[in-house]
Amino acid sequence: MAVTPPKFAKDFWPHFNRVVASIIILTQLIIFVIVAGVLYILGFIDTNPIAFAGILTAQTIISSLGSFIIYKVISRPIRDLLAAIVHVSGEPTATTPPNPNDKRFAKSGFKDVLQTIYALASNDTTSTPVITSSPETITESVLPQPIQSPVATTLEKALNETSCGFVVLDHERKITFSNKAAPINIDSNGVSSLSLLFNGKETLEYWLDECEKNAVHAERTWSRVPNKLPEEDGRRLFDVIASYDKGAESEVVLTLIDRTSLYAVGEQELDFIAFAAHELRGPITVIRGYLDVLEDELKDVLKDDQHELFRRLTVSANRLSGYINNILNTSRYDRRHLKMHLTETTVAEIYDSIRDDMNLRASAQNRLLAINIPTDLPKIAGDPASLSEVFGNLIDNAIKYSNEGGSINITASLKGDLVEMAIEDHGIGMPSSVIGNLFQKFYRSHRSRETVAGTGIGLYISKAIVESHGGTIAVRSEDGRGSVFTVSLPTFQSVADKLKAGNNSNEGLIEQGSGWIKNHSMYRG
Repeated sequence: MAVTPPKFAKDFWPHFNRVVASIIILTQLIIFVIVAGVLYILGFIDTNPIAFAGILTAQTIISSLGSFIIYKVISRPIRDLLAAIVHVSGEPTATTPPNPNDKRFAKSGFKDVLQTIYALASNDTTSTPVITSSPETITESVLPQPIQSPVATTLEKALNETSCGFVVLDHERKITFSNKAAPINIDSNGVSSLSLLFNGKETLEYWLDECEKNAVHAERTWSRVPNKLPEEDGRRLFDVIASYDKGAESEVVLTLIDRTSLYAVGEQELDFIAFAAHELRGPITVIRGYLDVLEDELKDVLKDDQHELFRRLTVSANRLSGYINNILNTSRYDRRHLKMHLTETTVAEIYDSIRDDMNLRASAQNRLLAINIPTDLPKIAGDPASLSEVFGNLIDNAIKYSNEGGSINITASLKGDLVEMAIEDHGIGMPSSVIGNLFQKFYRSHRSRETVAGTGIGLYISKAIVESHGGTIAVRSEDGRGSVFTVSLPTFQSVADKLKAGNNSNEGLIEQGSGWIKNHSMYRG
C-alpha cells in the first residue's frame, strides 16, 4: 500500500516561487503586448523595423531585470522567515537558520520577529495563554477547557480526540457542550462564546433567528469561516455545519471541520497577490492614461482598424484594472477594513460614471445594453467608487454569461425605503445547486471554470460592498434561461440620522454580533 509522504513547511518555498514566476511572466506579457501594440499603431514596424525590434528587446530586458531585482528584495524576508519556521519545527533541512543578531535584521526590525519565533518554540506550550481584552481591562487566562457534563461519557471522550470541533447549544443559545477542537472563548466573567468571524449579515446568529421564526428542522453550511483575523496568531479556518431541531434539548448542534491546511495556501496566495496587485495598479493607470493620450493625438491619422485596436487595448487595460481593484478590496474585506464614508448620490450618477466602459465591453462582445434608470429616483447613501465597482462587476458578468447578440436589461426602481437596481441577462443561467455558493470567495462552478475566465472573487467583494452600505444583493436564475441580480440600497433619507451620528461613516448601518458568538461583523478601518 502506498504511503503518502508528510508535507513540510519547507515545501512551501517552491510553491511560492512558482506563484511569483507566474505573476512576473504574466505581467511581462501584458506590458510586451501593450508596448508592441502602441508601436505598431505608430507605424514603427513599417518605417523602422530595426528600431521596433530594438525597443521591444530593450523593454523586455529592462523589465525582466527590474522584476528579478524586486523579487529578490521582497522575497528575502519571506525566505528567512520560512527558514526559521522550518528550523523550530524540527523538519529535516540543510538550510542554516537565520541569525537574529545579523546587522541587516536589526536595521529592518526583522530581528524582533525572529526572536519571537525562537522564543515561542522554546517555551512550554502545555498551557497556552489567551489574551482577552475590553476597553477597560486586559486580562490573561489559560486556554479554556471544553465544557463537559459532570460525568464524561465515552462519546464525549471520543469527541475530544477528534480534530473536528463540536458545539451544542440549548434553546437559549447557551453553550452546553464543546470539545477540545472547538474555537471557544471564555471572558473574564466566565462567559463562553463561540469564536467565529462571519462576513456580512448571513451569520450563524442571523440564520438561527430565521429558523426560530420559520423552521422546525433545518441545516446550513458556511465555508472558510475563520476564528481570528489574518494578523492574529492561531488563526484557523473552518467549514461550519449547523443543525437545528426546534424544541430539542440540544437545539443546535455545530460541526466545525478544520480546513486550515486546505484553505491556508489560498489565503497566503491572496495576500501575496494583493501585494503584487497594489504594485501593479500604478503602472496600469499610467498605461491607460497613455492610451487615452495617444488615441486623442492620433485620431486624425488612425485608420478604422487602428481605432479598433486602440479600443480593444483600452477595454483590456480597464478590465485588468478592475481585477486589480477586486483583489485589493477582497484583501481589505477579510481584515474588516471595509469602512466607508457615504455621501448623497443617485444610482443614475453612479452608472453614468461607468457608462462608457460598459458600452465598450458590451460592444466588444456583441451584446446590447438596455438602460432604464429614472433620474428622479430618491438619492441613496453611497460611496460612488465602490458602488460603481459593484455595478461594473454585475454588468460584466451579465455580458460574459449571456449569448452572442443577447441583450442585458439594467433597470432601477423604488421599493419602499430601498432603491433597487436589477441587472438581467438572457444567457446560460445557473442551476439551483450553484446559487447557494455563488457569493463565496473563490467559488466558481465547473461550467464557468471551463467556459469563462475569472477569479471567483467579483461577487464576493460585491456582496461585501453592498452589505457595507446597509443593503442586500440577491440573484434569481433558471438554468438555460438567464439570471437577474438585484442590488437594494437604502435611501439617504432613511439612514440620514445614523450617518449623521457616525460622521457619515457606514458603521451605523452594519449590524454587530451579540454575546454568545464573537462574530466581528463590523468592518473597521
